[in-house]
Amino acid sequence: MGKGQPSYTDEEFVAAIRRGDDRALAQLYRLHLPMISHFVLQNSGSEDEAKDVYQEGVMVFYEKIREGTLELSCQIKTYLYAVCRRLWLKRLAEKTRFGGSLDDHEPYLETGAEADLLEAEERDRRFATMSEALNRVGEPCRSLLEGYYLQDKSMQQLTAEFGYTNADNAKNQKYKCLVRLKKLFFTHFKEEESF
Repeated sequence: MGKGQPSYTDEEFVAAIRRGDDRALAQLYRLHLPMISHFVLQNSGSEDEAKDVYQEGVMVFYEKIREGTLELSCQIKTYLYAVCRRLWLKRLAEKTRFGGSLDDHEPYLETGAEADLLEAEERDRRFATMSEALNRVGEPCRSLLEGYYLQDKSMQQLTAEFGYTNADNAKNQKYKCLVRLKKLFFTHFKEEESF
């Protein structure tokens, strides 16, 4: 894993995320991003679009784990691939690039992710991408969260970069930003759900 970080089994990832271990979540973000980037780039997408889809897929996974409603019947990797693949193919269909010519029923989707995807698709339709939530959360939150979760910057680096007094202050700000991001993302979804 590099940087002396522990490697996690899928079960350990789930347990760590359930107890609020941010470092495990950050590591999970980095672990499977190359797989989703490769898939999206191979299917008419850009690196930025791959990150958008991946961020949204990880948020679906994160929410289910934190709720305790996800019973994984496959590897985390397979689950995330299933969610992100469906989200990207749906986005392609909306762009009418392929208009449904791609088969959307591969065995990958028979993973237990299918039921969660109904909810994910609704969320995708109502709140286009995770990057929209990141845009709404504003600066410095967007850069702080992206720096920590996607660019693997340490709290020390972020402390210096953003001019915080110490790493604890930076950590507190990151936590507040994460809470705000989740609130924006999920409150928006629930508000629309009530219409």
